[in-house]
Amino acid sequence: MRLANERAELVRFAQRLRPEGLVVGTSGNLSVRVGDLVAATPSGLDYDVLTPELICVTDLDGRQLEGELDPTSEMPLHLSVYNTTDHTSVVHTHATAAAVASTLVDDLPVVHYLTALFGGPVRVAPYATYGTPELAASVTEALKGRTGCLMSNHGTVTVGDSLAKAYQLNQYLEWLCEVWLRAVGAGAALGVSPRELPGEELDRVIEKFGSYGQVPPPGVSGAGGSEGEGGAGR
Repeated sequence: MRLANERAELVRFAQRLRPEGLVVGTSGNLSVRVGDLVAATPSGLDYDVLTPELICVTDLDGRQLEGELDPTSEMPLHLSVYNTTDHTSVVHTHATAAAVASTLVDDLPVVHYLTALFGGPVRVAPYATYGTPELAASVTEALKGRTGCLMSNHGTVTVGDSLAKAYQLNQYLEWLCEVWLRAVGAGAALGVSPRELPGEELDRVIEKFGSYGQVPPPGVSGAGGSEGEGGAGR
């Protein structure tokens, strides 16, 4: 079985999606690229019954090489990311706050410095029908120079050099959307608009994040684990 470790990792993260509120039902999908191969979650399967053997493996042209089930319907999006960037993981979810925010703005207002995790203001990719080349192109454009975007009237996509990082970015993006929505609601009651950070401050934080973060020393429990997520706290 090719990409055995990556398949097991995809199952672990996929089974976190629903309990952690990032999807409902069978919505959302994950993938990992290793060289010219892509492992991705199957389409429309309950995450509770997902096993490594049911993970699909394709090449970069989408030809299925392993797996008895069809890969996610958003495979064109995943493949577009892998064929146009160096990212090796994609996480797509339908988290509630992000889906709501995606119906309201063209760019997520910069109300918190954690926006810097995404390389700049988070764009909202124009709407297109799910699973289409048009949606793949829209998202890929919105991701230029970024590690995440919202999908208009749909959800989110985050990317990274590991599944753990892409997943954590999805959690941060949902949190940023929730913060902004709450600020808008509270501001409306007070007759004020949420304060936004200026571009120069966001640039300053992006630079600081470039040298931020630590990992446990060798021998410490958890060091080097496959789910070691990069931190973003201060």
